[in-house]
Amino acid sequence: MSPLERTLEAFATQASAPQGLKQLAVIVAGLALGWLVARVLRRRVPLQPKWKFGAGGFHRAAFPLAALALIWVARVPLRKLHATPFVDIAITLLVAFAIIRLAVYVLRHILPEGAFLRGSERTIGIVMWLGVALYVTGILPEMWEALDDIAFSVGKQRISLQVVFQGLVSLAVSLAVSLWVARVVEERVLAAERVELSTRVVIAKLVYAAAFVLAILVALPLVGIDITALSVFGGALGVGLGFGLQKVASNYVSGFIILLDRSVRIGDLVTVDSRQGVVKAIASRYTVIRSLDGTESIIPNETLITQIVTNHSYTDRKVLVKVKVTVGYGSDVDRVFALLLEAARHQPRVLADPAPGVWIAALGDNGIDVELSAWIADPDQGQVALRGAILKEVLEAFRAEGIEIPFPQRDVRLIGTPPLAQPQ
Repeated sequence: MSPLERTLEAFATQASAPQGLKQLAVIVAGLALGWLVARVLRRRVPLQPKWKFGAGGFHRAAFPLAALALIWVARVPLRKLHATPFVDIAITLLVAFAIIRLAVYVLRHILPEGAFLRGSERTIGIVMWLGVALYVTGILPEMWEALDDIAFSVGKQRISLQVVFQGLVSLAVSLAVSLWVARVVEERVLAAERVELSTRVVIAKLVYAAAFVLAILVALPLVGIDITALSVFGGALGVGLGFGLQKVASNYVSGFIILLDRSVRIGDLVTVDSRQGVVKAIASRYTVIRSLDGTESIIPNETLITQIVTNHSYTDRKVLVKVKVTVGYGSDVDRVFALLLEAARHQPRVLADPAPGVWIAALGDNGIDVELSAWIADPDQGQVALRGAILKEVLEAFRAEGIEIPFPQRDVRLIGTPPLAQPQ
């Protein structure tokens, strides 16, 4: 008899009997106590952020797990007295509910928020409840045997639809659990501020790669596939990928080289192929450089290895900013120097050590070219706004002091031109 048939038969014979009432009381009490336990956990879990591995919090799975544990424990002494079909069906439904909640709990942590995540949640829920319905009605064992009858052979290996389905489920579960653990480890590694950021990124990527390989190595033996038989196929596939995906492989290897030798780090101000900006991310295949105007460039990692890269903050983040002005030849040069230095010191971004400096750059055609140099420690914030602020203050100071800012002047002499006739 199927679980549903046993439950219906028990309902007809035990619905009003003491055995049935005891089972219903156990189910109701287990659900009520499970709800209370979940409510207590919901209040305490936010105080322990390390428990919250997935989006939505642990409380999503707390209720079905707590209720399942309580009813399961209560069933042990009850089964010694009589059969418990009502409790059995309740446990089956709670197991399905808990697995769905746990699956969604894990998926929300390893998948980005979006339509794909929502679709995956719905798919898992539909498949799980469909499997429960087939199990309760007794159809699932017959379908499982029918899937095993549909098979084909590959060499000495017999492959049936049952094996294929079991392999897909095993691989999906192994990948989900491995990526979940890898995500948890990644969060712990990236939070270790004592370790250099590039090293943390390398460790996180290696953890993800190891988790993916481990998931495959665990899933394949579960369905009876010999891993050693894949060595020849893996070698041929590796050769094919080596020829067909040379650029992709080169970018991936270059990404790890960049992270390991730390020639370019996240937060550095760099110039690559006439593109200047701040390194925002170093992915496995590419590097994201955000320009000072807000645009982002996707640079293949191989470019950072094979071409010249100007790193403005490789050993020292301090950058020299130069501002040029021109004053008339009749101006007091010492006073001009003092006003320029005062304008630079008024800017909070300008460093006091090294101190700003001023000198005469050239004696131009129209006036004296004076250059101000100042050091800043935040090159990623740009230099245009700083230059504008200094020039604005200098302009106001020059006007107040009466210092001339000359403009181009030309003397025009006309040679050999007859004198103009005087008017009568």
